[in-house]
Amino acid sequence: MKRRADILASDFALPDEVKSIRAEVRDFAERVIMPRAHALNTTPESRTSFPRDIFDEMAKADIFAIPFPADVGGRGLKYPTLSLLVALEEIGYYSSGVASALCDAQLILVGQTLDRAAPALREKYLPAIVRGDIVCAFATSEPAASTDLSPGAMQTIATKVDGGWSITGRKRWITNAIAADHILVLCKTGERAQTLLLANTRESNITIGDPDLKMGNHPQLTSDVVFDDAFVPDDHVVGAVGAGLRAALGALMVGRMGIGAIGVAMAQAAFDIACDHMESRKVFGRELARFQHWQFTFAEHAIALESARSLYQKAALMLDGGGAPDVEAAMAKVTGSRLAVDVARDAIQVCGASGFMRRISGDNQERALEAIYRDSKIGEIYEGANEIQKWIIARRIFGREFAG
Repeated sequence: MKRRADILASDFALPDEVKSIRAEVRDFAERVIMPRAHALNTTPESRTSFPRDIFDEMAKADIFAIPFPADVGGRGLKYPTLSLLVALEEIGYYSSGVASALCDAQLILVGQTLDRAAPALREKYLPAIVRGDIVCAFATSEPAASTDLSPGAMQTIATKVDGGWSITGRKRWITNAIAADHILVLCKTGERAQTLLLANTRESNITIGDPDLKMGNHPQLTSDVVFDDAFVPDDHVVGAVGAGLRAALGALMVGRMGIGAIGVAMAQAAFDIACDHMESRKVFGRELARFQHWQFTFAEHAIALESARSLYQKAALMLDGGGAPDVEAAMAKVTGSRLAVDVARDAIQVCGASGFMRRISGDNQERALEAIYRDSKIGEIYEGANEIQKWIIARRIFGREFAG
């Protein structure tokens, strides 16, 4: 398949280290993920379907080291966030579920949070994440609290006990929970206070449910996690007691950039599949690529792809430069996730019946578009629904006086 981004987009403005990461991770994705992508993206979730072999290959390839400083075994890059998001785009081109589970959840939501934790926690757990010794999960959502993570909505409670905290409650849609060794848990610890605690899943009072059966993103296993007076020691409080929501939202802000990058990846993959099809498929004696309707439709998508890619890269550059790109992250998420849905839909339309197929049995041909279309929708929902991201943007436009 022709990579149209190579002729439509240019990395000329990116730092050399980021270009190098893109080339390195693209090679990895083509060798390791592409041959398994169809099975990964179409096999329903089960307790045994965590992609451990790919997780181990990513660790061996030093991909988990990309966003972290050298003192914990990371690569010590000047542009760690931008490098990681470019890696997410390359992996997500073949499997958004793998990118979401093994990079976004593991390296951004958990890794970036622990990178700002107390030295003892940071020095114990970050090197293990970099080496791929442990799988981690990030637990904020609950049956009645997801987009709204306020103390009033949250029902998972941590009570102070001798030597630590006792957690009771249920978390929902927790990525990697089924395979996790440790879970970062956002708990209510007072009337208006929330605290992040790092729990060991081997604690006997923690129960991990079966993976959810989802519409898409099958490699990203999500499960309920039930805490029944589960103990977490005092030295496993991440950040300050009562400041957990701020820490969680900081990680989710970076995660939104990641969702934008994964959206670009899916949109680019669908775009490339459709363009290859249009150049070869004839209708009424002419290739589909000769029809002006489809020329203009995909010209618009090419413009949108360039815009969405630039937005996530700008947000990452701002963060790597010490800025606080909350609005830019929101823009990147909305733009990338929406684009993935739009391009996948039009790609299926122009490919017709072959775009609608998972496998054409008569020719024994596997097709990727139906999985991309299924996978794309969650990007508009998770890590802060797009409606909330627009509210964040509106606050910048009008201020809290009008936007709240």
